[in-house]
Amino acid sequence: MFRVWFQVAAAVLWLSSGSQGGPARLYTEEDPLVILGGSSLKSTITNSSTAWLVQFYSSWCGHCIQYSSTWKALAQDVRDWQDAVGVAVLDCAQEGNFDICKEFNIKFYPTFKYFRAHSSPSDKGVIYRGADREIQSIRQLIITVLQNHTKLERPQHCPPLEPYSATELLPLLGQMSDHYTAIIVEEPDSFVGREVILDLLQFSGVQVRRALSSDHSLLDTLDISVFPSIYLLHPNGTHTHLHSEKKLRFFFSSLLRTLPGVWRRSSSAATQTGALQDNQTSQPWKDFDRSTVYTADLESALHYMLRVELATHSTLQGEELKIFRDFVTLVSKLYPGGDSVVKLMETLSDWLLSLPLQQIPYQAVLDLVNNKMRISGVFLGAELRWVGCQGSRAGFRGYPCSLWTLFHVLTVQHDATPTSLDNTVLEGEAAPVLQVMRRYIRTFFGCEECGRHFDAAAALSLDQVKNGDQQILWLWNQHNRVNSRLAGALSDDPLFPKAPWPSPALCPSCHEEKNGVHVWNQNHVLGFLRHHYGASNLSPSYSLTPPLLPAALPDPVRTIQPQVEHRGAAEGGAEGNAEEQPEPRPGHPALRGKPEEVLERGGWGVWVLGLGFNSVDMSLCVVLYACSCLFLMLLFFFFKFRSRRWKLRRSHLHV
Repeated sequence: MFRVWFQVAAAVLWLSSGSQGGPARLYTEEDPLVILGGSSLKSTITNSSTAWLVQFYSSWCGHCIQYSSTWKALAQDVRDWQDAVGVAVLDCAQEGNFDICKEFNIKFYPTFKYFRAHSSPSDKGVIYRGADREIQSIRQLIITVLQNHTKLERPQHCPPLEPYSATELLPLLGQMSDHYTAIIVEEPDSFVGREVILDLLQFSGVQVRRALSSDHSLLDTLDISVFPSIYLLHPNGTHTHLHSEKKLRFFFSSLLRTLPGVWRRSSSAATQTGALQDNQTSQPWKDFDRSTVYTADLESALHYMLRVELATHSTLQGEELKIFRDFVTLVSKLYPGGDSVVKLMETLSDWLLSLPLQQIPYQAVLDLVNNKMRISGVFLGAELRWVGCQGSRAGFRGYPCSLWTLFHVLTVQHDATPTSLDNTVLEGEAAPVLQVMRRYIRTFFGCEECGRHFDAAAALSLDQVKNGDQQILWLWNQHNRVNSRLAGALSDDPLFPKAPWPSPALCPSCHEEKNGVHVWNQNHVLGFLRHHYGASNLSPSYSLTPPLLPAALPDPVRTIQPQVEHRGAAEGGAEGNAEEQPEPRPGHPALRGKPEEVLERGGWGVWVLGLGFNSVDMSLCVVLYACSCLFLMLLFFFFKFRSRRWKLRRSHLHV
């Protein structure tokens, strides 16, 4: 009886898990591994140029479910090794996989099988039976198997993992080459050198070789006494020690990847060549510091958003208008850049909030953004000036990079000034910057697929963000997840490859290692993000300066001293003259005695008649005036017609 009950329960559990749809139960296409099936397993592993490590699992197996996060982390950890070994999964609980699992003698779950490169169709793989299934142990097992392969069994693109001797390495000193050569000297039982060799498989411009600490002649020549260490041979023939803050695999790999002239290999050699050629013919290269955020990138992002991306909408109405209002309100309250951009966003925000309309033409917004009214102090540069976000050629980085940067800055600003959104429609939201970002990207961002990805990620975990610290870290984590997913894709800039950020060079204390696996120290990451995206780390270099408008003449009747709203370092972030006072916004009483500021292009007439109204307000006045005239004319003719009828009726009664 118990056996029957158990079979029924197992069947129900299998059916319920199967109703969720294919391999998405534990693994999805978003994971950095290959999902195999009964029809694709043999074709993938047979005569493959790479080796394969396949986990045969069952979606109803409790241990398989718990282990899935470890297997995903392993796949992510060795993602750059894919030219040597691939990581895959196959669900034996799927009906279409019953026969293939039986053919490969899968009896228990999970079962791990290693398939050598160039396997024959009859090869059923080698089962890994080790009790330790943690990431470091399996990673070291992969390295050991790869190193012990014969030349015929070795994957086609797997470099030699054996140590080099002094007689092989010392002749390279002083020789010129077209690439760097990194020599990692380590203890005999260390895996760091071999891990770094495989980490750099996807990169050109550098070769990594390992040597052992037992080679005393090499140690004496290179003057190495600490292990592991990196000795770098430059292409010009010079050579030196490469300093690393920590003697860890992640630090070594990151340092080598960021060397000048080292880039990630793309799927097409033309991409790499085109990047270098186009870089010579495009806009002049701007030297920049990676530890600094440039206001030119933030202003370029706003310029593209307001004048290009949003301008594709002829009108804004309903939900679109509300999302746009929220975005403008957010930027006007939190933007730490120049006063001219802040004044523009404040003016735009005040105008949007004062409109009772549910639909506005976007041309009216463009008129205000382009400052057609010639309002003093309102300015946003009308050209793209990428600095920290410049790419090796057109199409790389640019606007997406600056959009990420803008919202990173806004999250840090909101954390520094949590009361800045008080008395606004965003006051009650737990993570207002992220919520506005989510709504904007979902509604207006030009890459529709990218918008769906971000919205799906936000739907999973954004409701768990409750404070400013979590808001900053959530956006940083999502940005790194996107970088990881797009690393090596066609959109990845070969000269600026996507990698976990911040790099060890920017924040050594952000990186740690636990059980041989890289982990983040989130407390140090939070401190770094607050500094890096803080107002004090913004550089105005390369930013456009506002044009000089006619200076205001002193009012002969009265002199008005408008109150100055000081923007401190945490809020404004820009160093300026403390004696300078910002110009009051349109409609402020101080402007009513200073009409000389708007004498250009007929501005005098607008200010006399409109008393500070913009072109849209004046247009509404004209429309209302015309409607009033038409209404009065209708009343006139109505009463005139009534009076004639009354006269005719009186004349008939008299007769």
